[in-house]
Amino acid sequence: MAGQNTWIFGYGLSYMPMSKLDGQMLKSKVAGYNITGRGKEVDGLMKTVAAINSLCFVEIKTSDTDLVRSYRPGVFAPSLELAGAVSQIQVTVQRALEDLTDVFRPTHSETGDLTGETLFQFQPRSFLVIGNLGELDSPNGANKDKFRSFELFRRSLRWPEVMTFDELYARAKFIVDDAETVME
Repeated sequence: MAGQNTWIFGYGLSYMPMSKLDGQMLKSKVAGYNITGRGKEVDGLMKTVAAINSLCFVEIKTSDTDLVRSYRPGVFAPSLELAGAVSQIQVTVQRALEDLTDVFRPTHSETGDLTGETLFQFQPRSFLVIGNLGELDSPNGANKDKFRSFELFRRSLRWPEVMTFDELYARAKFIVDDAETVME
């Protein structure tokens, strides 16, 4: 999917048009390696598409990544992978804020020429796509305790916005089906 159908991240994640940066791959380095630490790479570096463009960061795990684990009766904690992925994108965004300026003028990944874009990053939006809500299901329907624990955890985050693969798919399907209905 790298490079194809990147619209799914804009409309699918936030119903806001987004695209990859001009002359860049979707997966991008956002903080360089230096003497004080390792570099950071994000699975998707996007920009909003409007009169003024802002950076957006997307971290993508797999659809079978666990969302929750048992903690106490009726309480499920975020899985180690979910908690780690949240921390990963938070650190990636913070490092980018430290390493890049508030106004970012990217260069073409192959030629090094300025792309002509001006992108702002004042507390940029970030997204984490991980897991599948089906994990929170049981043979007789949704496990209320698992879903409540997951939902309360992700709603308590200021950033990143957490979305599961099945939710992203459902949004994309709605957008495509709606577009087809309009075209008829």
